[in-house]
Amino acid sequence: MRKTLVCGAAFAAVCVSAVAVPAGAHANAPGPTPSGPAVTEPGPPGPTETGSPSTSSTSQPEGPQDGGTPGGGQTAGPDGEPDGTVTAHAVMVTPELPKVRGYAYGKASAQRIDAYWRDQGPRARPRPVVLILHGGYWLGGDKGGGWKYFARRLTEEGYVVLSANYRLAPKAQWPAQRDDSLAALDFIKRHARLWNADPSRVAVLGSSAGGHLATQLGTFGTGTRQVRGVVALSPPNNPLMAFQDGLKPGASPRQVKLRRAVTDLVGCTPDTASDDAVGLAECAGRLEDASSVTHVSPGDAPMLLMHGSGDFVPVAQSTELATALRAAGVPVTVKTVEGDMHAAEMLDDEHTYPTIVSFLKKHLKPRAQ
Repeated sequence: MRKTLVCGAAFAAVCVSAVAVPAGAHANAPGPTPSGPAVTEPGPPGPTETGSPSTSSTSQPEGPQDGGTPGGGQTAGPDGEPDGTVTAHAVMVTPELPKVRGYAYGKASAQRIDAYWRDQGPRARPRPVVLILHGGYWLGGDKGGGWKYFARRLTEEGYVVLSANYRLAPKAQWPAQRDDSLAALDFIKRHARLWNADPSRVAVLGSSAGGHLATQLGTFGTGTRQVRGVVALSPPNNPLMAFQDGLKPGASPRQVKLRRAVTDLVGCTPDTASDDAVGLAECAGRLEDASSVTHVSPGDAPMLLMHGSGDFVPVAQSTELATALRAAGVPVTVKTVEGDMHAAEMLDDEHTYPTIVSFLKKHLKPRAQ
């Protein structure tokens, strides 16, 4: 069965390549519960055994949604400002779609995750896993939208893909977003058999704010206990640096918006002129915890960090982290894509997707027995 779907002009290269591939080819989370309307692309009813996630089977319309999605035009953030996410326009044809199910990994309405996978028979070897974390200034965004096209293509590469939402600022303040990312990861590993996934071979891919969460998973504690690799597109790894960039003369509207988002994330404003020494110290502590470089240690996960050359989240956000990782003996690659692209917009570049897949293949291959 073949299905026509809407795909971003910027993401057309992804979909065109998919046509050529044969079809078929954080914190302790509460017990899984139905997540509400879920995608019903080909596959049997969701699992019903005790203690396993159950799902609904209502159909979800094709097409883009806002919030950190690959595609061909920018979408607006919560206040109407462009946030580096994109929508879809061009029509392409893909192979038969993978199975897709939605699950709840926690009790909050935002604690939802979508799984994309393909069955290859009862004796098929478990597949490596990619967890996707969306962007949106920690204030918005969604696990669906254009990211489902990216997820579908990764299933053609042989991966099980899970795309998660997480609680958003300012209602949920740091470290709620990291806690949710860890909880989603724990959910994946506990229920890996549902998708014929290998819980020992998991990488995380994040975009913008989701890229920051991805590098947190790769460095928090001993990063490789969480994930085997991190891919981060335009990650604001140091929120204090982002706050300071938004105060500079000539800061772009998106940098100013990111500065405001940092204060919403941590629930305070780093103000050196404040006479509230206790409040200032608490705020500094939250910002320090939210900086991924703070958590770097030997044994952290290898990373691929990518920025546009004119990105409003500058490559300095990743070179600082890379310096610390290298000093700890952790492999890391920082790549700059020419242009003012941000996050998923870098998928416009023909080299971005192959670079990501090459990294995943290297770091998610089975370990020698």
